[in-house]
Amino acid sequence: MKAADRIQETKPRPIEKVIGPFQHFFHTEASGGLLLLGCTIVALVWANSPWAESYENLWETPFTVALGPFELSKPLLLWINDGLMAVFFFVVGLEIKREILVGELSSLRQALLPIFAAVGGMVVPAAIYLAFNAGTPAAAGWGTPMATDIAFALGVLSLLGSRVPASLKVFLTAVAIVDDLGAVLVIALFYTADLSWISLGVGGVFLILLIAANVTGIRSPIVYLILGAGLWVALLKSGVHATIAGVLSAMCIPAKTLLDEEDFLSVTRRLLDEFGNPVEPGAINLESARKLSIVRALDKACEFVETPLQRLEPAMHPWMAFFIMPVFALANAGVRLGANVTEVLLEPVALGIVAGLVAGKQVGLTLFSWASVRLGLASLPSGVGWKHIYGAGWLAGIGFTMSIFIATLAFESDSLQSAKTAILAASLLAGVGGSLYLSRVRGVPEESK
Repeated sequence: MKAADRIQETKPRPIEKVIGPFQHFFHTEASGGLLLLGCTIVALVWANSPWAESYENLWETPFTVALGPFELSKPLLLWINDGLMAVFFFVVGLEIKREILVGELSSLRQALLPIFAAVGGMVVPAAIYLAFNAGTPAAAGWGTPMATDIAFALGVLSLLGSRVPASLKVFLTAVAIVDDLGAVLVIALFYTADLSWISLGVGGVFLILLIAANVTGIRSPIVYLILGAGLWVALLKSGVHATIAGVLSAMCIPAKTLLDEEDFLSVTRRLLDEFGNPVEPGAINLESARKLSIVRALDKACEFVETPLQRLEPAMHPWMAFFIMPVFALANAGVRLGANVTEVLLEPVALGIVAGLVAGKQVGLTLFSWASVRLGLASLPSGVGWKHIYGAGWLAGIGFTMSIFIATLAFESDSLQSAKTAILAASLLAGVGGSLYLSRVRGVPEESK
């Protein structure tokens, strides 16, 4: 029996039977969204329970990092919103870079449909929000309904399974990534405090060092971690929101291989041939050392044919899906609902957010997609009809994480609570409505293609 066959027939160890279901859960696309939903429910129940004060006190707990004379002290909530979310935006930046280089955004015609759809899904909701709040202090929150929560939206889509075409998931992913890029630009340009030019200059130095590390071929993640942390601190002190450091650092991660496909095949074939060579007389004691060196050389070849970008993105995704986003939801979704929820949802801020996320996303995404196809600039993905596009517009209305994050930058105390309540209501309505609608869409008629 071959070794590969023996490996496949090996009985699972007892520990594998225990952890197997958990491993399956963490590799299921919908699981991140389910955990996020669970933390949201916990936050809501906690914030509306007799222990609500402990919820607020927890996130106001000061947390200090000190190194010699340098000291950085912030409440736990700000460490989450400024620190953990910078890591979140780092992963977003990796996704954007990958999509631009080799994904759905790598060619202009391929990218135009999700770009048009995302732009429509940002512009129309912002316009609807301003229609309710123009001329008031709350007008600053126009960026809140522009965002789409990719984890929740794709989680809902994954739960529908084969009832929706796989190409719709690819389309919605590309839309959400363009949407994230738009959110980054909105945060950088419109939600920035008074600038400290000295700190901004220091941040510029760190950014130049990150670019130089890329250009000179440095591939160690530690180098980019140290320089990225320096950029984060500088931007934190500059007035530009510190999460931008995550995206800028991600754009500097190398995306080129040191071995092309032909060289990799040549090197690995030679090493495998050496590994399979018969043992020479008298060299038995050295056999294990020789084969170990060949295995290490194979491992190095695999490292050289894979880019740091390709290694980092899948390594960071579990941290984002199963730690950063759930913790953010736990810290930010605890809204005190009270008996006046209906009154809160009828306030201009809430009406603008709900109408923007639910109606604005549907109209904007569908209308701009139709315009791009009608003008001959783009075409619908295979197996996707206009009913699917409209359903994706529903799911794009799940703003949640990104909408709450922008709301924390745009609103003060009371308005922030109203905004969070509206975001939760709109995301629930969009998720339920979108899943029910898409579950009933069947096939793609010829005339809709």
